[in-house]
Order: sequence, then structure tokens, then C-alpha cells
Amino acid sequence: MEPIATPEAPAAIGPYSQAIRAGNMLFLSGQIPLDAATSQLVTGDVREETAQVLANLRAVLVAAGATLGQVVKTTIYLTSMSDFAAVNEVYASAFREPYPARATVEVSKLPRGARVEIEAIAILTAS
Repeated sequence: MEPIATPEAPAAIGPYSQAIRAGNMLFLSGQIPLDAATSQLVTGDVREETAQVLANLRAVLVAAGATLGQVVKTTIYLTSMSDFAAVNEVYASAFREPYPARATVEVSKLPRGARVEIEAIAILTAS
């Protein structure tokens, strides 16, 4: 196992890695809409939060030599399912067909008061 870390994504706010490479698989920890430069939560509507979450995931993928196109599974956590359509709109603009498998669940709270968190699993190409 190899930890993946980049200053281009927010530092872990607990005892976990931004991602772990295990063979040709990459397991990305959930990202919330923190700005990597300031460690502050991006404020605005849930679309802006989702865009920041995806930018953070993209930064970790790049650090591992991967892209969003190699993501095979995501899990989206929302504090309100009423945000589903807005999050889905931004998500759909980031991924291309064939889309990753996905689960979306509503949770009571997310770290730092975020409204959306996304974790991912990617398959890395042979190097």
C-alpha cells in the first residue's frame, strides 16, 4: 500500500490519507468543499460546493497519475436529498460515459458543516 498526498487538495483533517494506492486500485477518501490554499469551506450554493469537491478529487487523482476517467465507483453523501438534482448536474459535467457506478446517501451531518462529500475508487493503468 502506498499513501497518495498532494498540497493541491486539502490536507486530511483526521487520521487518514487523501488516497491509498493498492496494486492498480486507488481508494480516495471523501472530499468536502475545502479550499486547499486556505483550508476554509467554500461557501455558496451546493453547486459551488460540489465543484470544489470534484476539484479536490481531481487533484488527488492527478497526484496518483490518474484522471476522473479512471474512476469506477463513487459514493456521494448529502445532508439533504433536496440537493440531489443540483449535485447531479455538476457531477454529470465532470464525468463522461461510461459513468462510474455510484451510490448517493443522505446523512445527518458532514465535517465542517459541508453539504456534500464524495469518495471514489479508481483503477490505475499499468505504468
